[in-house]
Amino acid sequence: MGNTLHEKSATDRGASPWSLRSRVAILAWEYTWLGFCQWTPKPLNAWRLLVLRAFGAKIEGRPFVHQRARIQIPWNVSLADGACIGDRAALYSLDKIVVERGAVIAQEAYLCTGTHDFTRDTLPLVTAPIRVMEGAFVGARAFLMPDITIGAGAIVGACAVVTRNVAPGSRVKGNPAR
Repeated sequence: MGNTLHEKSATDRGASPWSLRSRVAILAWEYTWLGFCQWTPKPLNAWRLLVLRAFGAKIEGRPFVHQRARIQIPWNVSLADGACIGDRAALYSLDKIVVERGAVIAQEAYLCTGTHDFTRDTLPLVTAPIRVMEGAFVGARAFLMPDITIGAGAIVGACAVVTRNVAPGSRVKGNPAR
């Protein structure tokens, strides 16, 4: 990706960079997922996909989203056919997250599209997208920083911290992932 950071400005340190409308929509999403999806058994995946679509997620074909997956802002998420979001995986989708066909996000992996600009006193929120290409695998408890692309067929090992793009077909592990 590269150089795709977007600043979300707030007037005061600690103030929300989101509009009131966005905050209400996010709150409605959280309660909807909790009340209508989080308790559902695995076979009710189609229901969870319907709810995600209703909140603006772009769904292609039949991806799988575990009932205990955590998605911050569904209208920033695109899931392709055969993609899998595992148990307690977190899509902190302050910016776009794209999970392509057949890609797997394993249990408790964390895809983080937001950080802060620590060079400024107000610590403004900055966001950048994450893309997980076709057939890639992100292992359990891996952490992906903003502005990352995981190439097609690449494997990210468990507990890896991904701070730069991963080339197609490669395998990385560790902190930072190499």
